[in-house]
Amino acid sequence: MMFAGIVLKKTAQVQGVAIIGAIVLLAGAIFDLNLVSVESHTYFNMIELNAYSAKFNVLITFCVLVYFMLFSKDIAAVGKSDADYFALLFFVMCGVFLLSTYSNLLVLFLGIEILSIPQYILAGSDKKNIKSNEASLKYFLMGAFSTGILLMGITLIYGATGSFDIFNEGFIRQFQHVSGLSALSFAGVLLLVISFGFKVSAAPMHFWTPDVYDGTPTAFTPFMATIAKVSVFIAFIRLFHFSFGNISTDWQAAIAGMIVLTLLIGNITAVYQQSVKRMLAYSSIAQAGFMLFAIFAFNTTSWKGLMLYSVVYTLASLGVFSVLIKMKDYTYEGFNGLAKKEPVLAATAAICLLSLAGIPLTGGFFAKYFVLSAAVEQGKWIGLVIFAVLMAAVSAYYYFRLLRSMYFTEGDAELKNLPTTVEKVLLIINAAIVILLGVLPGIIENVTG
Repeated sequence: MMFAGIVLKKTAQVQGVAIIGAIVLLAGAIFDLNLVSVESHTYFNMIELNAYSAKFNVLITFCVLVYFMLFSKDIAAVGKSDADYFALLFFVMCGVFLLSTYSNLLVLFLGIEILSIPQYILAGSDKKNIKSNEASLKYFLMGAFSTGILLMGITLIYGATGSFDIFNEGFIRQFQHVSGLSALSFAGVLLLVISFGFKVSAAPMHFWTPDVYDGTPTAFTPFMATIAKVSVFIAFIRLFHFSFGNISTDWQAAIAGMIVLTLLIGNITAVYQQSVKRMLAYSSIAQAGFMLFAIFAFNTTSWKGLMLYSVVYTLASLGVFSVLIKMKDYTYEGFNGLAKKEPVLAATAAICLLSLAGIPLTGGFFAKYFVLSAAVEQGKWIGLVIFAVLMAAVSAYYYFRLLRSMYFTEGDAELKNLPTTVEKVLLIINAAIVILLGVLPGIIENVTG
């Protein structure tokens, strides 16, 4: 991509290279999926490619391809360094693949950094916008702070186990709970919970999220709020279920507290937002609360639920943001009358909003159903599930508020540019996939094997 910026002079050609690159990446992920169809593969005790990680890589790369198809023009319009923006996004994907396959805590650290550093740059890519500069600085400072916590947690765990290898017998033996968890190990695990909480914008470590997402150019916000976020969730569940499963009672209470705060703060604060973009930022915090249920519940349903949630949440958010980026006014009033002016944009946005709210016949319903079912299978903390259902009802308010603006409020919604036929077709396909996942949620398992 960096060479493409030197060789190719036309923006459309650079966009084409990016989309072709995503297709090649998807083909490689599918090849890896066939590679682990019989058994997992470990490389130098650093990377372990198993069925779950291979499936996730296929699904997340497909989402990246959808993102490029929907937003490539908008990415190029941010500034003159369009090839560099795409290159940074591919660097992020390198971090994504490390986070889904790591078997060593040092690789986890490298994956987090490779995922995060390009995002700090992308957040500040609109150099003439003071809000973009502020977003980049806040993101960098909070990211550096959470990375320090992550490294301290890794250091303490290494001190307790003598190994960075999460599948090492000595490493796992330290967390068997035979003679109780040592203070060193407990402190290390707690610091990792806090660090991951920062990265997935879970409360009370969420405070950087609204300002960063709001200030970041809208072309990059959906990537940061979806693809980057769900990748950290995969790293989260991989470590805590594979290595810390035997001491789940020691960290489940901390995750439960994060779930309550995340759902409460994310949903209640989203109700009072006047900017749709800022509402979606708080919505992403609330969605993280539901995905935390997959971490909280220690069973196979949680893995399937997180996989489905990752895809559905990503596609639905991309659909809403792809409509938002075409609007001149990001307030709710800016969407007044959009259904009459651009019925395709309004309809596809409506389907994606219904999915985010968890309405039946959309993928969001089954995504929430599976992660909550995983918690119910635990046989305890039922009150936590009931609280989540109540918070889902609250979320319907601010999602339906946008639907009301588009369909039931008179107005003349202004667009920065009219959508092309190709863009409309892509939005329809994206919305159709969201509905398909709501009717046949098992299709992900069937497609990925």
